Amino acid sequence: MSEKQNVRKEERADKVRLVILDFDGVILESVSAKTDAFRALFSFCPEHVREIVKFHRQNGGMSRFDKFDYIYKNILKVPLTDPKKQDLSEKFSNLVFEKIISSPFVPGAFEFIWEFHRSIPLYIVSATPENELARIVSQRGLTPYFCRIYGSPRKKRDCIKDIIAQSGIPCSEIVFVGDAKNDLDAAVETNIRFIGREKHGDKEVFSQCRGVECIIPDLTGLKKYIEEKT
Repeated sequence: MSEKQNVRKEERADKVRLVILDFDGVILESVSAKTDAFRALFSFCPEHVREIVKFHRQNGGMSRFDKFDYIYKNILKVPLTDPKKQDLSEKFSNLVFEKIISSPFVPGAFEFIWEFHRSIPLYIVSATPENELARIVSQRGLTPYFCRIYGSPRKKRDCIKDIIAQSGIPCSEIVFVGDAKNDLDAAVETNIRFIGREKHGDKEVFSQCRGVECIIPDLTGLKKYIEEKT
């Protein structure tokens, strides 16, 4: 493991019996594809695109529907109807789907999933709409590796609560791997452990955050870390 992968925010002696993975930025390097899609989606208001993209980037892990609500209320300052919101989502999906399908794996992600899916229950919890996420996961041939795939409109904290209830595994033995502050918030709210992924060259998202067990630049060292805790 690299020096950054060894950074520990909180020492935990508990073993790991269940792992939850975010999708964009944790399994696939697909964050930039969604940023490009937001830029294209709101190209009809060029005077606001920079602010919209900035908001999108600062709120990784938030569902696109919640982002649309905020953008229309606080940036565009015009009403957003439910039909318009659904239209935006469909256009966004069309812009981003093929790009996500062709996005590379985060280094070490597939190896980790392949290595551990037989011995530890693995789940995906993402802000992507669940039906769309299921299609993407299926297209990448990953569906058999996961016990269940969760997406919006359910909040991440509610998805995690469902996993806790269904698995019966103590919160102290569940780890959520995410790349955004919203992921950490969901872990803290549900009292499970959290590992933050900060891509090389990106700003330090979790450097001043409480509740982060460790920070990793990719998933190449996650296998060793989990083995040390099992």
